[in-house]
Amino acid sequence: MTWIDWYDSLAKPSWTPAPATIRLIWALLYPVIVASFGFVFVQALRGRLPRRVVIPFVVNLAANLLFMPIFAGLRSVPLAAADIVVVWASILWCVVAVWPHYRWVAVAQVPYFAWVSLATTIQLSITAMNG
Repeated sequence: MTWIDWYDSLAKPSWTPAPATIRLIWALLYPVIVASFGFVFVQALRGRLPRRVVIPFVVNLAANLLFMPIFAGLRSVPLAAADIVVVWASILWCVVAVWPHYRWVAVAQVPYFAWVSLATTIQLSITAMNG
């Protein structure tokens, strides 16, 4: 069974967006994530930003990149739920860490945070419905 067939077989909330919509949202968010996270990494490498500010961005990036291998590869709904909570919490951590230094980077995370808040709610609902 392909992963999309597996995904389609899961019980999901009725308000879950279609996979094409989810792909579109991520396609719009990833350039903002890449630009703002890249800026943070470059500023840290140049010594213009304390390296401790980079830690939540690294955690977020790792957790974000691990979500699909966990969810679609391992097909582990509970582990994917735990991972997306880390993604969600680390966005808040990123905002708090970078706010005193580059507020525009913090503000740029608002659409990402909004989407991940919805995605977290969906994932936790899928976990509960398929437990």
